[in-house]
Amino acid sequence: MHTDIVDLREFYHSPLGQFAERSITLALSSLWARLPEERLVGLGYSVPYLDRFRGDTERTFAFMPAGQGAVNWPVGQRSTTALVFDEELPLPDSSIDRILMVHSLEFAENPRETLKELWRVLAPGGRLVMVVPNRRGVWARMEHTPFGSGRPYSRGQLTSLLRETNFTPSASAEALFFPPSRIRTLLRLRNVLERMGRRFWPVFSGVIIVEAQKRLYQGLPVAARASRRVFVPVLAPQGVPTTRTSAGVLATEA
Repeated sequence: MHTDIVDLREFYHSPLGQFAERSITLALSSLWARLPEERLVGLGYSVPYLDRFRGDTERTFAFMPAGQGAVNWPVGQRSTTALVFDEELPLPDSSIDRILMVHSLEFAENPRETLKELWRVLAPGGRLVMVVPNRRGVWARMEHTPFGSGRPYSRGQLTSLLRETNFTPSASAEALFFPPSRIRTLLRLRNVLERMGRRFWPVFSGVIIVEAQKRLYQGLPVAARASRRVFVPVLAPQGVPTTRTSAGVLATEA
């Protein structure tokens, strides 16, 4: 079950959420090679990070799962947000250069089908960057942050999942070594704890960040299937007769 969009937005507006964003952005920057004029898609709730990287792109989209909800983004500009199903993205084949997944894989109903769909829309040589809660970390055990919901992963599980879906894992990083506490004294020590964590206990990070490249030299079997999604209108008109119609019927009967 996805974390609600309201809870996600409130978390990133809080001091703890802002510190978490800075820690993850710093780790992302260490493996984010800038490619001018690339097409970037953020899947999940990635808008705090897309703001940092969209300046070099040709275009950037924020795709948000239907179970989560969506908000307009960027603020004060034409919206590039879309409400989607992560197994059926509204994109043609090989149309995107890079995908950033945040608050996404851990909530996927079928992670393999989701990654196969991402493989489909990525261009040859395209890259996927995932930010996933670490199974061994403290953040995955605390429910007052979005990283404490969904299914956490270990590095080995991520590697196996990527290889099964025709991705080649490459660079990786870690973030969130400070505890997810609202106590200001602990938050003041976050920079020290981040530096110490990267050096002495990287396996206990709050999130794992993995970059993978689309693999082309092996076929990807895709089973033909009908969409499991059923769209039902919120309001279904029942065709209530008007006064004129009712009057005509009474006149005929008379």
